[in-house]
Amino acid sequence: MRDAAGFSLRSRRALGLSALAGLFLFAMGGSAQAQTVELAGVKYEGQADIGGQKLQLNGAGIRYKAVFKVYTAGLYLAEKTSNAEAALAAPGAKRIHLVMLREVDGNELGKLFTKGMEQNASREEFGKAINGVLRVAEIFSTRKSLTSGEYFWIDYLPGTGSTVFLNGKPIGAPIKEPEFFSALLRIWLGKSPADDQLKDALLGVKRSLRERG
Repeated sequence: MRDAAGFSLRSRRALGLSALAGLFLFAMGGSAQAQTVELAGVKYEGQADIGGQKLQLNGAGIRYKAVFKVYTAGLYLAEKTSNAEAALAAPGAKRIHLVMLREVDGNELGKLFTKGMEQNASREEFGKAINGVLRVAEIFSTRKSLTSGEYFWIDYLPGTGSTVFLNGKPIGAPIKEPEFFSALLRIWLGKSPADDQLKDALLGVKRSLRERG
């Protein structure tokens, strides 16, 4: 049996199934681009918006100290990359987002961040970033501790600077110097990162157990 256009019932059904399949694949492709990542119960959305700039989750991982999970971290960039230097040099907005998995002394955390930036930046770079380094150390030193579930992120927006958010609320004015955010990212992406496996995770790099040593 055929309709007015000359299509059989079987043909129409086939076309309908083909269209549904196409819509399904389109939807799957869209969701793959904005895939949410979950680590230790913490969810990182696949996309973020900073000042109207759309960012993608470049990678996310867990910071371990011995066998203990300390925090999760997620890196957002305008375009994904598996190269650390490319991530550091990438233009446009960026975000590093940390969620605590255990209680950490606030003053100690500030000191660790300062040490991490100093170890991974040249003397000149560290000097240009010192205003932001001191600001971040001060922010965390005012907190007795950060407990499990608390979170903070730091957004970098060209022309504005780096803004620190603690539990979703901005803390103080933006840090103007662009060198600060680069020095900050080097804590995790530099030559002496806080955690080699976390560095790989933030860059979306998967290595075999043999490669990790």
